[in-house]
Amino acid sequence: MNKLKERWGIASNFDLVIIFIVFAINGSLSAKISSFVMGLFGITYENTHWFIYYFILFVLVLPLYPFMLMGFGYLFGQSKFFFPFGKRMIRSMRLGFLLPKESDRK
Repeated sequence: MNKLKERWGIASNFDLVIIFIVFAINGSLSAKISSFVMGLFGITYENTHWFIYYFILFVLVLPLYPFMLMGFGYLFGQSKFFFPFGKRMIRSMRLGFLLPKESDRK
């Protein structure tokens, strides 16, 4: 655990537990929201081939996950950790156009 705390720049075990909780809530909730949205469009596991179902679910979860991660990180008081983490994820998915440029923030 100490290596992980050092790598992430975390000072206490409490902060580490909060970060794990945020990851757990965010992963579960983003998948639930995506499956709910798919249900609104009539896409269910019963009426769709399993590969297509999980592919659409994956495509919906990917852009949703980092934004929710930053939101829950803020709510749990860990925005210092989750904002840079979420921004890196967004930029790595080539969705960086949704973020303000660093030079515009001054």
